[in-house]
Amino acid sequence: MVTTPAPLLDEMVGVPKNGLAWWARTTDKVRIRLAFWRVPGAARGTVLIFPGRTEYIEKYGDTVRELTGRGYACVVVDWRGQGLSDRLLDDTRLGHVNIFSDYQHDVDAAVGVAREFELPAPFHMIGHSMGGAIGLRAVIQGLPVESCAFTGPMWDIYMSPVLRPFGWALSHLAPIMGMGTRLPPSTSVEGYVQAQPFENNVLTADEDMYRLMQDHMTAHPELGIGGPTLVWLREALNECRYLAGQDSPALPCVTFLGDRESIVDCDAVRQRMERWPGGELQVIPGAHHELLMEVPSIRARVFDRLDALFQGATARPKATA
Repeated sequence: MVTTPAPLLDEMVGVPKNGLAWWARTTDKVRIRLAFWRVPGAARGTVLIFPGRTEYIEKYGDTVRELTGRGYACVVVDWRGQGLSDRLLDDTRLGHVNIFSDYQHDVDAAVGVAREFELPAPFHMIGHSMGGAIGLRAVIQGLPVESCAFTGPMWDIYMSPVLRPFGWALSHLAPIMGMGTRLPPSTSVEGYVQAQPFENNVLTADEDMYRLMQDHMTAHPELGIGGPTLVWLREALNECRYLAGQDSPALPCVTFLGDRESIVDCDAVRQRMERWPGGELQVIPGAHHELLMEVPSIRARVFDRLDALFQGATARPKATA
């Protein structure tokens, strides 16, 4: 894997200044952007951060600052089709992927960068929303991490019982009819935080964090995307169905879910964690979808538990052959 320097927009509010960004070419020839932050002195390990749909590296500045402050190096990835990574359609405002498992090429690149630059072992993983689906497949397939955590993971997409059959039918029929790159009903090319005021938003109860997301999009609109294509929706629904049929790995895991979650299917999250060996589900009162960008008391609770998870996983006895 060949890497070359890439821009890191650390003039944006909340982005730590000591990071480095790199372009990496995946095995299927897509150019993606990755960034990493080291810690001074002895490190406790490295956290691979898998963002959600529409997200970008710089959005995780506060998460990186928190984790590096606790002794963990961090790697964050711009998935294909978003951030500054290669967009897959001429209309760069659309969220798109050809096949959902293609994101695993980006996962491989993230691990490759961590190894190429000799970031400290052991590795751990945090997957948020869409990154939770990508991360779940990755750990099922043997991602080399000692533990994993998920926040608002997209193990199914919330749709009302009335709309779910329509969503399945439309997302599967539209590509056959040559309309796969159209947007699903009720979505637009405009990014969510640009269109939705803080009041009644479904992401966070922290007004400062919401304003930070809005300021990011104002300063660098090229980082954002709008709604997903119908092909993306088809692929996401198929991926969630595939994952639901897979066993959970014997890997230490904590999943966080806000009790005001309205984007992912909470039942799918509960069902997964009920059959995760030794897994733990924490339902956080008052939290919305963006648990890593919630009010300070919620963020502190989440980061304290993440720290305990990573330290506990590192200390556990290793299985012998």
